[in-house]
Amino acid sequence: MKKPTAQFLISFILLGISSAAFAHPGHDVSGLSAGLMHPFRGFDHLLAMVAVGLWAAQNGGRKIGLLPAAFMLMMVVGAKCALMYPYLPLIESGIAASVLVLGMITALSLKLSARLGVAIAALFGFFHGYAHGLEMSGATEAEAYALGFLAATVALHLAGIVVGIATRARFVRLPQMLGAIIAASGLWLLSTT
Repeated sequence: MKKPTAQFLISFILLGISSAAFAHPGHDVSGLSAGLMHPFRGFDHLLAMVAVGLWAAQNGGRKIGLLPAAFMLMMVVGAKCALMYPYLPLIESGIAASVLVLGMITALSLKLSARLGVAIAALFGFFHGYAHGLEMSGATEAEAYALGFLAATVALHLAGIVVGIATRARFVRLPQMLGAIIAASGLWLLSTT
């Protein structure tokens, strides 16, 4: 393993074992900067969103846009739902399951049908959006906050896509290894929820 790849993997593992749930209710929520930082504060959001990008890059073609778009569209729906009905159960478990399943799909380089892939991305996008929406309830500058977390999600999806595409030629197994780390993190998250 080349030195830069080893350093990247070690950094990714350390990120994975850092504190988990800073990205959920009870934190300061106001404006664009809080929304931009939200997905980076909890590694559950960060890992799931990067995994969507890695998965999209592994599949290629139109799925590069479809999978992240489905995730983001349902994030918006989930956030709206949280504002109207803030008592949905098992959201944290759904988020943890998203990290596990998206990591496994990436680790195994699964090529699912477009419909099934979009359905999976959309389901997990809903859970993440719902958690973001709970944060927005009663927040000042809620619209700016929403734009911030959507922009951060785009950045994390793009990071996964770029890593997936950039490693195709020389480090073809790197996305699979990252997927395995993400899946292991999801398993740990499920055991703690």
